[in-house]
Parts: sequence; structure tokens; C-alpha cells
Amino acid sequence: MSELIIEDLGAVRLLRLNRPEKHNALNTALTTALLDALRQADRDDAVRAVVLTGNGKSFCAGADTGEFSALTPEQPDAVLRRADLTTDLHLVFSRMVKPVIGAVHGNALGGGAGLALACDLTVMAEDVRFGYPELRHGIVAAVVMANLVRQVGRKHAFELVAMAEPIDGARALQLGIANRVAPAAQVLDQALAMAQRLAGWEPAAMGLTKRAFHRAADLGLGEALGVGRDANVIMRGFRQGAAR
Repeated sequence: MSELIIEDLGAVRLLRLNRPEKHNALNTALTTALLDALRQADRDDAVRAVVLTGNGKSFCAGADTGEFSALTPEQPDAVLRRADLTTDLHLVFSRMVKPVIGAVHGNALGGGAGLALACDLTVMAEDVRFGYPELRHGIVAAVVMANLVRQVGRKHAFELVAMAEPIDGARALQLGIANRVAPAAQVLDQALAMAQRLAGWEPAAMGLTKRAFHRAADLGLGEALGVGRDANVIMRGFRQGAAR
């Protein structure tokens, strides 16, 4: 059975993590399949938006700890390959021009919380368990910390990783981690509705909006305004009045 199910719903590509018996924990096979699928969706002209969700009771419970036994100082090449793979996965979301919406339910923990934050938009279940439990297991929320610090204020971000306590949908919305909160049974439908709306925009305008957004997000005001200026010039090159 495939670790990842891919389905096209018109111009929206639905990606379902498919290890429900493991709460969709990210082993090497699933991580590789998801990274490849995101890159492929970004290259496919027929795809205009992506929805990411998980089969079964959870969105994603994080890394598959069953593989940790092979990641030891005695196997440095394996350690580096896995670290690079994880980093590439969390980076690809912001480098895509297609928007990605997360439909997040059940457990979204550790690496799963990182995946939810990497999405451009998220719809979360009211009873979601979102958090970073790594310290409970004597490990560190490492790669996933980069997006967390950028999207949540320092005090709240540190609380999430240091207290290792999951939060629910209402708290996620309050912290700006979720865009929408819904009953678990409605999460996927709401995410698909958002994706259909984004898929309806002119593709070049949507792509440039996302690209400019991510370029500007971590820049100072002057540099960020320069990004906006560049986007304005590019858009006016093929559609009059498309950007302001």
C-alpha cells in the first residue's frame, strides 16, 4: 500500500499521508514520497493548488521513531541524509509557487506540527492535538523550530517547545497557527473549498503573490518594499493593473 495517496479534484491536488496505523508518522519512504509529490505538483500546469491531509485518526504524529535506531554516530552518512531530507521537505513549501493548504486533524506533533506550519494556510480541527513533545522523549524540536519561530512570537514559540504540551484548535487560532478552525468532520471540506478558491485565480498572479510574500516575509522594510516593486513591474508586464 502506498505511503502517500495522490488524487486530483479538478485543479486541486489532494495529498493524503497514508500510514494510518502509525498516525502517519514520517518514515524515510513517506518523507521522500511527499517531497517528490510536492515538487511534481508544482511542475504540473494542471495543478493550481494543493491540499495536504492525513488518512485515519491523525494528520501526522511526527518522525517515525522506529527508524532512530539506524541513525547513530556510527552511521554518519545515514544521519546526514535523513537530516537533509527533513530539511528539504520543510523548505519546499515556501519554494513552491502553488499554494498548499493543510487539513489538520487528530495529532499534529513534532514533525507533523512542522508540516502544518509549513503549509501556506491551515484548517485545524477543534480537538486537534498540535505541539512539540520532543523534550518528553529526550530529543530536540530541531528542523521544525525554524518555521515556528518565524510564525509565532518568541515567548509562545518557546513555550510550545519547552513545555512540550499540545494545544487545541482554539489556541492554535489565537496564536495565528491556524487560519480556520472547524469540527474534525468538516476540516477537509473547508480546506478543499479554500484550495478551490485559490485555484480560481490567474496562475501567474497567484504564483507571483506567493513568491513575493515569502521573499518579503523575513526582510527589512526597505528590502521588502523592493520585492513588492519587482512584483509590480513583473505583473504589469503581462497584465495591465494586475498589481498595486
